[in-house]
Amino acid sequence: MNIQSEIEFFSDLGLVDKARFIIRLIGEVAEEAKVGAGDGNDLSRLRFSTEIMQRLSRFSFQLLSEDSARPADDIVIRMLLGRRVDKNAERIMQNAYRRVLTSFESFDTTVLLNSH
Repeated sequence: MNIQSEIEFFSDLGLVDKARFIIRLIGEVAEEAKVGAGDGNDLSRLRFSTEIMQRLSRFSFQLLSEDSARPADDIVIRMLLGRRVDKNAERIMQNAYRRVLTSFESFDTTVLLNSH
């Protein structure tokens, strides 16, 4: 997966579509963590998925509240798709991200209640 093209794709989405994408990703990470690899690493897999889901939840909240202190898009995508020492964690993210990407439709929604 080409990280730079994923950064460009995500950066081109409107705020609401970014939040929709991230929320779908949270669900897919949870599904991927439930499946497991049957290798006895359940605790580390669940710990990793919980931490990623917490970070993504916070990021989606920052998106929807138009928080200017939120991390930049490239930082978030690199966090999600970058190489990891833990190959199970890398597999969770790659599989979850790929499933969201293949089924995601942008509605180009940009209207928020907090519009300035």
